[in-house]
Amino acid sequence: MAASVLRDVIAGIVVLGVLVLLHEWGHFIVAKLCGVRVDIFSIGIGPRVWGIKRGATDYRISALPLGGYVKMAGDIAAEGRSGLDDEFLSRPRWQRFLIAMAGPAMNILTTFLIFWGIYAFKGMPADAYLRQPPDVVAVAQATRGTSPIQPGDRIMAVNGVPTPTWNRAMTQVEKARPGDTLSVTVRRSGAVQTLPLQVPPQTDSLDFLLGYPAMPPVIDGVSSGLPAEKAGLKGGDTILSINGMPVITWPQVVERVTGAGPHPVHFVVGRNGTEISLDVTPTQKMNQNGEMVWVIGAFPRSQEVFERQGWIVSLQDAGSETWFYTKMIGEIAGGLFRGRVSVKELAGPVGIVQMSGQAAKGGLVTLLSWMAYISLDLGLLNLLPIPIFDGGQILMLGVEGVLRHDLRVIVKERLVQIGIVFLLGLFAFLFYNDIVRLINH
Repeated sequence: MAASVLRDVIAGIVVLGVLVLLHEWGHFIVAKLCGVRVDIFSIGIGPRVWGIKRGATDYRISALPLGGYVKMAGDIAAEGRSGLDDEFLSRPRWQRFLIAMAGPAMNILTTFLIFWGIYAFKGMPADAYLRQPPDVVAVAQATRGTSPIQPGDRIMAVNGVPTPTWNRAMTQVEKARPGDTLSVTVRRSGAVQTLPLQVPPQTDSLDFLLGYPAMPPVIDGVSSGLPAEKAGLKGGDTILSINGMPVITWPQVVERVTGAGPHPVHFVVGRNGTEISLDVTPTQKMNQNGEMVWVIGAFPRSQEVFERQGWIVSLQDAGSETWFYTKMIGEIAGGLFRGRVSVKELAGPVGIVQMSGQAAKGGLVTLLSWMAYISLDLGLLNLLPIPIFDGGQILMLGVEGVLRHDLRVIVKERLVQIGIVFLLGLFAFLFYNDIVRLINH
């Protein structure tokens, strides 16, 4: 227990510390390029522990290893200004805009570079089953009795295109449109035959059309505070049946949980040679496509394979991945405003530390992927038009540009005070959420 907590704390400090430091370094380097005097560049926050002065800047290490900060000359109007050209508020608005944008931009760039590094040097991760022959071990309940595909079939081709792997087969199916009829060639009991497969006129997913691949129904872990953990499911459990029906592959778990809605689901799992019965009631959460789905908070034990790619392809994939997570974060933010996502689902510093520890347990690639996501989250969060955030400063610069003069100092002070109150309230709420989850844990 103590080792696990220590791992979480160290991982959290590394993740948050490095990402906040990179954010501040973005402000620092652009400020220097714009001729703004930087008085302090601090690694960590709080009292100065050690430092060295180079030129006008005090490069210091502060007591608390949580990120860092940059103190620019004349960046706070209320503290008074000498009017020198090297002060922040003396620089043209376009330069102040660039300095304000530099922090979030550095976080977004960090996300892109992490993904590019993973794909270029380690490879694009994918579930191992996608590289295996498309042997069907089960069919979806929604297509049982209507689909010509049967357990035991091997998918040989879709619309005449050979499909040696599940990845190739699914790629062909994804090209279909609702209402289309696919020509699917299968090998069944040693004989090859071609079957017509009707695509439903209304469907959100085409993954189930060809049936399910072999994915062991073994739980790798459960999310803190969600129904699976509360009901007693644990990592390493093998799901034997759900609501009395045998389970042989993980997609069946997903299908039966999502189909149950808010109703209790009866699980029988194997654990250390014994069978255990549990009832789990799903809850709604937003998925990666911005849709509300029923989940229990358990994820499968899967084997990943990595395929190294060329630098150009890796750049394209890193851009696609960064944009994908940008849209996902936007969907979550939109869901909060529309009431589709509960604020209780948001994680604060304690939650991030816990999840950083879990990511560290998964290995370097998992930890780097988590850092990429948090970096993007930090960058986009700072672009919100809240006075104390970079986005608030950008908004004020835009207003001043329209008015063609700076806002009064008293107005800026009041806006910053509002921003501080909002930020403190937000942190208090998130911290409370984290503590409640820990207590319920």
